[in-house]
Amino acid sequence: MFIDRVVVNVKAGDGGSGIISFRREKFVPMGGPDGGDGGRGGDVIVVGDSNLSTLLDYTYRDSWTAPPGDHGSGANKSGRSGDDVVLPVPVGTIIRDLESGELIGEVLDDGARMVVAKGGRGGKGNAHFATATHQSPREYQPGEDGQTRTLELELKLIADVGLVGQPNAGKSTLLSVISAARPKIGDYPFTTLSPNLGVVQLSDARTFVVADIPGIIEGAHEGRGLGLQFLRHIERTRLLAFLVPIDAMDWQEEYDQLRREVGAYSIELAQKPHCVVFTKMDLLGDDAPPPIEAPDAFGVFAISAAARTGLDPLLAAWWSRLLEMKKASVRTDPSVSLP
Repeated sequence: MFIDRVVVNVKAGDGGSGIISFRREKFVPMGGPDGGDGGRGGDVIVVGDSNLSTLLDYTYRDSWTAPPGDHGSGANKSGRSGDDVVLPVPVGTIIRDLESGELIGEVLDDGARMVVAKGGRGGKGNAHFATATHQSPREYQPGEDGQTRTLELELKLIADVGLVGQPNAGKSTLLSVISAARPKIGDYPFTTLSPNLGVVQLSDARTFVVADIPGIIEGAHEGRGLGLQFLRHIERTRLLAFLVPIDAMDWQEEYDQLRREVGAYSIELAQKPHCVVFTKMDLLGDDAPPPIEAPDAFGVFAISAAARTGLDPLLAAWWSRLLEMKKASVRTDPSVSLP
């Protein structure tokens, strides 16, 4: 089951209290204060895990509490700090504070760590309050409370290419042919009810990730169909492929409608590089793409996933475009590495 939004309650550990203690030892008169400090409470930490692809685990348990720090003890011994609680999430997860709406951060890399609730500081024991004129202090500090938060975790898939099209445009079939992914395929609308990711393997160990997004219908940006629920998953793709089936009633209108829906949802998304892919060309018996006005597209392709035709030029064009974009990123940010 694909779960891309959950709400969880987290509570960091409370800090341990310092104590009042005096050194009492044979042959050591007037030993003085020796109350130790309390330990720090454990933090709640979110960690990116590339092996996860859904937030399903957090539907079974929605409350997490880190252990508190131990209280201090005599002989200036500090209490032990509480252990941290680690919550693994898929790469691409956004964390928000549900009550305030504050964006806490995004987990974009495997192993990336983010503290979402800080543990309380431990209190000081009476040894810290001793002075030349106050040699037997009976003061101490209680530990601070750990942070309590209600968090919204939202997953946005990270992929290189996003397949966009109306229901039954051939997105799932294409993904199953060019990658090892096995999405559900059927001859009825809305076969795909959740996004699917597939890794495309080219020669020389060249790979990129393709995302199959559930069908986009007119009004998807307003919540119609499944579009609004899953349009956010193509926000992090590098480029888009608009799939138009050759048996569509009006090729130009279908392409224009998809562009309108994406643009209405996000102007930034509409500005991403894109291409047009005519699918199911085996129905027409012709390999040449039909005429269409797409001046902003970097290419128009005609394929048949069922007959395995036209795929090599399409994949080569995707790879070439992705490589150009990554080279441009290197020029602006030297820390970005080429594939």
